[in-house]
Amino acid sequence: MKRLFSPWRSQYIATFKDGKKKGKDCLFCRLAKEKKDAVNLVVVRKEHCFVVMNRYPYNSGHLMIVPYLHTSDFENLSREDYADVMATTAEMISALGTVSHPQGFNFGANLGRVAGAGIDQHVHFHLVPRWNGDTNFMPTIGEVKLVSEDTKAIYKELKKALRK
Repeated sequence: MKRLFSPWRSQYIATFKDGKKKGKDCLFCRLAKEKKDAVNLVVVRKEHCFVVMNRYPYNSGHLMIVPYLHTSDFENLSREDYADVMATTAEMISALGTVSHPQGFNFGANLGRVAGAGIDQHVHFHLVPRWNGDTNFMPTIGEVKLVSEDTKAIYKELKKALRK
């Protein structure tokens, strides 16, 4: 069996307890309330969800689609939440295609701490662009993940692509 490790994520996950940054409110609820989209890397806001760039990405252009509803239970989302998340995901796939030309995507959610959710109290969905050969020896040998593009540069390009 092959195993994939992401040791760089443990530092990030360790800063959270019960889905909240230690001593802080829910990160996603804070981002939803704040009006600092460029600082927080919020790409777009929709009726039932918003999109934020992951500051600890698995790959360049890693996005999270976050319903506004604060819940850890997937089944608590409404049909409108589900529809908006899916429509927004399709829009982000198109925008990332324009900006970064990935050859594929990973899309999904880690539901619960044991499933790998770093923030397990607020359901959110990951959209990770993928390219042929984008995995290399660095995470295995050097415990380093190479992210080849600047997150803020991709943020600016996504904002431009979404205006078209």
